[in-house]
Amino acid sequence: MSAEAGPQPLRGLRVLEFSHTIMGPCAGLLLADLGADVVKVEPAPAGDHTRRLPGFASGFFATFNRNKRSLALDLKSAEGQAAAHRLVAQADIVLENYGPGTMERLGCGWEQLRAVNPRLVYLALKGFLAGPYEHRPALDEVVQFQSGLAYMTGPPGRPLRAGASVIDILGAVFGVTATLAALRERDATGQGQRVCSSLFESAVFLMGSHMAGAAATGEAPPPMPARRGAWGIYDVFEATDGELFIGVTSDQQWARFTRAFGLDDLAADARLATNAQRAKERSWLLPALQAVVGRLPQAEVEALCEGAGISWAPVGKPADLFEDPHLLAGGGLLQTAISALGGGAQVGLPALPLEFGEGRGRVTLRRQPPRMGEHNAEVLAEAGYAAAEITALSAAGVVMATEPPPEA
Repeated sequence: MSAEAGPQPLRGLRVLEFSHTIMGPCAGLLLADLGADVVKVEPAPAGDHTRRLPGFASGFFATFNRNKRSLALDLKSAEGQAAAHRLVAQADIVLENYGPGTMERLGCGWEQLRAVNPRLVYLALKGFLAGPYEHRPALDEVVQFQSGLAYMTGPPGRPLRAGASVIDILGAVFGVTATLAALRERDATGQGQRVCSSLFESAVFLMGSHMAGAAATGEAPPPMPARRGAWGIYDVFEATDGELFIGVTSDQQWARFTRAFGLDDLAADARLATNAQRAKERSWLLPALQAVVGRLPQAEVEALCEGAGISWAPVGKPADLFEDPHLLAGGGLLQTAISALGGGAQVGLPALPLEFGEGRGRVTLRRQPPRMGEHNAEVLAEAGYAAAEITALSAAGVVMATEPPPEA
């Protein structure tokens, strides 16, 4: 665990997180990174199944579970439910993203827990808000297709999910927003409440501008790869040794762009005087610009764009971000243990994309992602359990923990 950081905005809030995969853990991460004491309540004996996911999902646990404590608790037992209720009595927030009805079957639904703690804010992260679909199971990818996001992302006839779990993460952000609003309301009323965010409605929110555009124009919006561009130069170009995106979004930028690249003939071409005109001439303009860029090394193209104040970016890959100079200079990566690597190996994973005051230093890594049940004893002791009671719960399998890892 790193040294304790300065004052955290949410310090003093107690959170119980019943969650797995991304949406729930991400909501817990947001609260934990901002200073709340987040206890991840994992199902004993197996723990959060996300710990064991293979392939592209093998990094989920490390990414979304830093700054938390772990309590591995068998909620299918009466003793486990009793322990959860004792913890809830001291909590400010419960968050969960299990399937519809699961928390109720485990004795930890909203109506059951509000009787224990009327001041509790209960965040339910679901596939759908109330309505005909509310009992359906859902996944990030499911709602990307259902909402039209996959249709808008892929080329015509080939709907494609986005390249990250954007809806899980957006749903978590909306859920935390509702939670903080409910806490503010609790300050006035003294009463907690249940709040909910969902995958489907979060995906639909992203479609709002496309819906408005369809209503305004009377035309169905085409998928993004086939869209009619709003800017004349807004595309990927190939240099001699790489690719980069270049966006020229104003007439002032066009003047600087043509000057930087020595394109006097294009600067003087009346057909290209305004952005609207350039957008109409893309069929020949973009190949002409590609011919110019294609003769230059990428570093030179980047330098010319940077000097001209033009928007540009290399076509990056996720692994490039480990060495990104901006992230490294600004505290944008937190050295996080990846259990799959073994030996306590750490890599830089993204910090919250926030600044407070002068910089990002207040949003730090205080705890590495926990081992399953690593904090059983201390969390139960804080709830008033005596050492002998904790030992008895452990012996009965109500709480469980993994063995500590080998020395690095």
